[in-house]
Amino acid sequence: QVQVIESGGGLVQSGGPLRLSCTASGSTQSYAMGWFRQAPGKEREFVAAINWRGHSTYYGDSAKGRFTISRDGTKNTMNLQMNSLPPEDTARYSCVARGKRTTDFVRSGGGSWGQGIQVTVSS
Repeated sequence: QVQVIESGGGLVQSGGPLRLSCTASGSTQSYAMGWFRQAPGKEREFVAAINWRGHSTYYGDSAKGRFTISRDGTKNTMNLQMNSLPPEDTARYSCVARGKRTTDFVRSGGGSWGQGIQVTVSS
């Protein structure tokens, strides 16, 4: 069974950066990994994903130009560098290990999910 653990969330001032990390363990396979987020009263939103080799990335509209997803080769360890954060980025961010390709993140469900980590951007 794959276990997914997020780290790096917390409180940051508007305009500042924050880096999230995620590790998926319990399997010898390499997975595509990505992030979803959900703010109170809003639907779950896709943020970013990276394929199992780290060669291909895919971003949601809110992340383009501000966030960078990366991983260490085929290791199931992944980072999300978030820059220029406005209060609207406040949400609970969940890491997912799923399939091999970034296109596996077109749908919102499936895969192995972490418990989520809170990111709060103060104005």
